[in-house]
Amino acid sequence: MPATFDEFVADRLDGLLRYATVLTDDPYLAQDIVQEVLLRAQQRWPKIDSPPTYVRRMVTNEYLSWRRRLAVRRVVPSSPEVLDLVSPPVSDHATEYDERDAMLDRLAKLPRKQRAAIVLRYYENYSDEEIGAVLRCATSTVRSQISRALAALRETGPATPVQPTGARK
Repeated sequence: MPATFDEFVADRLDGLLRYATVLTDDPYLAQDIVQEVLLRAQQRWPKIDSPPTYVRRMVTNEYLSWRRRLAVRRVVPSSPEVLDLVSPPVSDHATEYDERDAMLDRLAKLPRKQRAAIVLRYYENYSDEEIGAVLRCATSTVRSQISRALAALRETGPATPVQPTGARK
């Protein structure tokens, strides 16, 4: 575990940016959120017991607050190129780009807490207990949020396989 704030940032910045980008679907807003959170965390650094969980919770709370402030905002999915600037994919094919775009679009339509729970579980590989710590809720609530989110994603999922961009049917 990093001993200093600078070591923590060097070790965790890319992951925090990826997490915030998936939550916000806007790499520039994600950078703003992470920057704001890291500035506040730096001021409190000596008092923080578990920096990874605490800072992840701060990013999540900042995202949730941002969503509340902008209640009337249409979320437009980012292009694969914009997401690749944050974290390039490993051997991503055209179909996988389309599937990722479709999933990001479907995630953007979920309620805030369900979206955060899904992102923490499937993009960050957090356990129910860790998600509960970040979202400040019981593990049963985490499982409920994830279950509802998965049901909503299944309902909005494509009935047929996603066709690559420009592909003919």
